[in-house]
Amino acid sequence: MNEPDDKLTALEDEAHAWVRLLISGNATAEDGEALKRWCNLSAANAAAFSAASQFWDAFGPAGRELLGDEARTAANQRALMRKPAMIGRRAVIGGALAASAAGVLLVRPPLGLWPSLAELRADYRTGAGEQRRIAVDGGVTIQMNSRTSLSVDSRGEEAVIELIAGEAAFGPASARQPGPYSVLAAGGRTSGMGARFHLRLLAGGASVTCLSDEVEIAFQEQTTTLGARQRLTYGAGGLGRAVAIDPETASAWQRGTIVFNMTPLDQAIEELNRYRSGRIVLINSTMAQAPLSGQFKIDRPEEALLQIEQAFGMRSRKLPGGVVLLS
Repeated sequence: MNEPDDKLTALEDEAHAWVRLLISGNATAEDGEALKRWCNLSAANAAAFSAASQFWDAFGPAGRELLGDEARTAANQRALMRKPAMIGRRAVIGGALAASAAGVLLVRPPLGLWPSLAELRADYRTGAGEQRRIAVDGGVTIQMNSRTSLSVDSRGEEAVIELIAGEAAFGPASARQPGPYSVLAAGGRTSGMGARFHLRLLAGGASVTCLSDEVEIAFQEQTTTLGARQRLTYGAGGLGRAVAIDPETASAWQRGTIVFNMTPLDQAIEELNRYRSGRIVLINSTMAQAPLSGQFKIDRPEEALLQIEQAFGMRSRKLPGGVVLLS
């Protein structure tokens, strides 16, 4: 039986080029719309993009077990590189299914490796490692963290800001109290007036951190008030309990620093992934709960990765698109 050809076809190579553009963090809303049109040209195009995306998805939770055995790693990586061609040819048979799969991948990218269409269409967006400060009508200042997207509607009496992805800090632009405004995120609404607070999107919900004054949070049928130096999360389980926080640590990202204090290694790596292009994947699951403490510069994520390797005696393998396998 003949071995599959490791070389990608011209169409598959073009699909991988789209993925590389998305991963780079330089994609624009126009690029997102152009990719959508490219996928809609034919079932073969949609299948090729779906397959290229699934190649990267293989490095998610399902791929960690696959890549965990050192003896099989080289063979498995060669198999993964062949996978796009094999999947692409099979998927063409079901053209509608392939187009549907490609559409889902544009809406929910694997591993969060690239912005979704909703993020690309946002009014304001930051790339990996980028931070941005903007002013909104009514006297509100917003500092956007890395990989953050938001939209603003200030046409009514109350300015409404929607946090689509990432994390942002909100507060008055001056000593004067701003006009009424609310921030929507993950189905919840946070109203702050003169407060300073952070909002961060989480898997299936959001986290609100109040640094000064107080904010009102409404989620589903519940409403609560969060005071200064408190944080709560909301999501599938409703509104969580308020917990005390250290404001200096909570706002460290605004000063360009990541602070870890006995943070489980898998959580620390997820945080680092916010500040670099591509993805760090922890292959050695036995190290997931190892505690990490330290301060790292947001604009130097590779230095942080190197220090983690040295501190825990780990090895890294670098793959295209900024993917790093840590074992």
